[in-house]
Amino acid sequence: MKRLFILGSISFILLLTSCHRGGSGELTGVLKRGKYFEPSPLGMVLIPGQSFNMGAGDQDVANAAIPTRTVDISTFWMDDTEITNNEYRQFVYWVRDSMARQLLSEKFEEFKITQDRKGNPIDPPILDWKRKLDWRNQEYKDALDPMFYSGNNRIMGRKELDTRKLNYSYSWVDLQQAARMQNAYNYKTQTYQGSVNDLSGKVVPIEGRSSFIMTENVNIYPDTLVWIRDFSYAFNDPLTSKYFSHPGFDDYPVVGVTWKQAKAFCMWRTNFKNSSLSGKGEYGVQDYRLPSEAEWELAARGGLSNSMYPWGGYYTRSKNGCFLANFKPMRGNYSDDGGKTTVKVATYDPNGYGLYDMAGNVAEWTITAYDESSYNYMHDLNPNFEQNALPGDPPAIKRKVVRGGSWKDIAYFIQVGTRTFEYQDTAKSYLGFRCVRSSFGDEFQSGKK
Repeated sequence: MKRLFILGSISFILLLTSCHRGGSGELTGVLKRGKYFEPSPLGMVLIPGQSFNMGAGDQDVANAAIPTRTVDISTFWMDDTEITNNEYRQFVYWVRDSMARQLLSEKFEEFKITQDRKGNPIDPPILDWKRKLDWRNQEYKDALDPMFYSGNNRIMGRKELDTRKLNYSYSWVDLQQAARMQNAYNYKTQTYQGSVNDLSGKVVPIEGRSSFIMTENVNIYPDTLVWIRDFSYAFNDPLTSKYFSHPGFDDYPVVGVTWKQAKAFCMWRTNFKNSSLSGKGEYGVQDYRLPSEAEWELAARGGLSNSMYPWGGYYTRSKNGCFLANFKPMRGNYSDDGGKTTVKVATYDPNGYGLYDMAGNVAEWTITAYDESSYNYMHDLNPNFEQNALPGDPPAIKRKVVRGGSWKDIAYFIQVGTRTFEYQDTAKSYLGFRCVRSSFGDEFQSGKK
């Protein structure tokens, strides 16, 4: 019995000493976490967080009952131009190549990675993105045949990519549903008591984290027919066939993209960037998204208070009489400002933050759902109103805020405080987008570099 007591005492002493190993008994936090450094992302500018008066800067008869409101926004990064055709094409080509590699991996083992660097098996295997795609290889051509139009869908026998098959699938966590108290986990009963709506509108009981994980499958090719659909009795066939495909339009803003396609692009850009960071052993927190309505307006103002336009002042012309944006300055005279439809991004001078085309060229999607009275109930800190509209929801639920005006709009719509909407499942020849990214660390609070 005495021997057992001695052994027990020794074990207790070892347990106590092991708790203090590598420390002095002081609260130090988790050591060797490394120091986070946020580099300036390519093609983005930092928008310093601050408070501002959100709302119309001019008399707005249609929305006279909506007051301006003081809100405060945290620091974020924003693309200095709208996403261009060539930038969006990188997304399209990635989806195309991913589909091609998947088809090739089903017939050729060299397109699979079955072991890691240490020789451990990878199950299921992953695609080998380092393997070069040879589109001229005859064996590969046969395997890739499902990607192209066939039979009567071909024009003059040409082999063309079937863009209907370019789909991007991604998953995301619905934090809004997860945050509801009725959906919280009950630690006493160890069960969830609530239920959630999936993307089809079906109500399902909560079984765990998986209930809040939503999966989207989006066709990502731009709708090139918008140039004809948007304008009756007009000849826009050349733009339909060339605007997205011809290299002469590479630096023009992408159009014909729905709200869901813009969201899919942001998710792909996030995964594409973070995959690169993880491959270098870096900490990936680069989450790209669409801006909220309030973030967009703060950025558009360019550091100016109560201004009507991104450049300040009350006029759309410079002192020399030149127009300062691409819009519809006079009835039928689209070219008076230098562009009949869209123009290359960054054609006009940037605002005070270094952002181009925050007025005109193409209007821009935001993440915010449109509601006439949302200014009255949104929070004054990082205000936003999001709504995941389901397929069976009425059209009014599917409205998303659009900002900035476009090449076809009159001056009123390019004012920084003017808000309008489009339906999330529609694509337009005058509607594009740009991405933002939240800033972390000291910049998140102060906006200082």
